[in-house]
Amino acid sequence: MTIVKAAAVQLSPVLYTASGLPRRLATAALAVALALFVPALAFGQAAPEPAQKSASLGLPDVPTTRILAIGRLTSRSTPGAMKEVLPQEVRDTVKLYLEGKIEQWYVRKDEAGVVFILNITDVNEARRTLAELPLGKANLMEFDLIPLGPLSPLAALGDSPNR
Repeated sequence: MTIVKAAAVQLSPVLYTASGLPRRLATAALAVALALFVPALAFGQAAPEPAQKSASLGLPDVPTTRILAIGRLTSRSTPGAMKEVLPQEVRDTVKLYLEGKIEQWYVRKDEAGVVFILNITDVNEARRTLAELPLGKANLMEFDLIPLGPLSPLAALGDSPNR
């Protein structure tokens, strides 16, 4: 800590965080961050539409080519309930994979759940498909669904004056 800062801390009633920010500023920044990001964490719903679409940023619109499905266990998931449903869940998930509806599947490392990349282009169809799995029917798992498409800024490479 510098001498000036140390003097300011001693003379001022303002408290500082470990990073050197005034505590009130750090608290306000946290409140703003929570206000912006907590609504996006709504469970069991598709992600909200972005505030600005690609076209409004001057980028070409691209089609939805995949759906990212981020699943988490609900509060109703108990070891007993999971043990009862899991064998059929695995069989039905493998069936979706073999039908080509699930392209990739992963286990979450941050909490109990799964992540699928679905070969489905409609969010409502993805929601219906996942709701028909045994964990969905039993309300033991819920998903956030995010539509994915090609990286639209790459279209600018075709219009490059250096070509």
